[in-house]
Amino acid sequence: MATFLSFFLLSSVALSLVLVSVTAESLERDFLRHKKEKLTHFRVYWHDILDGKDPTSVLIINPPKNYTGATGFGLTRMIDNPLTLSPELSSKMVGRAQGFYAAASKEEVGLLMAMNFAILEGKYNGSTITVFGRNSVLDKVREMPVIGGSGLFRFARGYVQARTHVFDIKTGNAVVEYNCYVLHY
Repeated sequence: MATFLSFFLLSSVALSLVLVSVTAESLERDFLRHKKEKLTHFRVYWHDILDGKDPTSVLIINPPKNYTGATGFGLTRMIDNPLTLSPELSSKMVGRAQGFYAAASKEEVGLLMAMNFAILEGKYNGSTITVFGRNSVLDKVREMPVIGGSGLFRFARGYVQARTHVFDIKTGNAVVEYNCYVLHY
């Protein structure tokens, strides 16, 4: 059952990406003709909370029982993580990271990240960016692509750089700094 759910979830994401790219071409020409592209940079702190009364990251798929590797290959978590202006969870929340991440490497701790940064404050309130890529969590700096967006980030492209600020080995909780560089119209 878990294998089927994994396959279904990943297949749905892949199919969605194909459909979006095909239909966007004709709309893009008309929309982009009158707009000027700009680069926006913002920094947020991503709080992955696995423990306590109100976790923001929940296990949806365990690794197979016969898998004995140390990377957690197959493990998948659904997230609704706060995005804040500073590393403290009590700082101003400006958005939420919603999506999932999965241990996708048998050789190292490497995650497949698929998430939307839903902005809830300021000029970009109601807008999103979509991050989809590989996260080698043991590297000091990881880079993942921004593959789209909505609202004021419509037709977005760019990248994010992730740096682990804090990781608690006992709880699994983490705070990660995300620097986001987004080209949009």
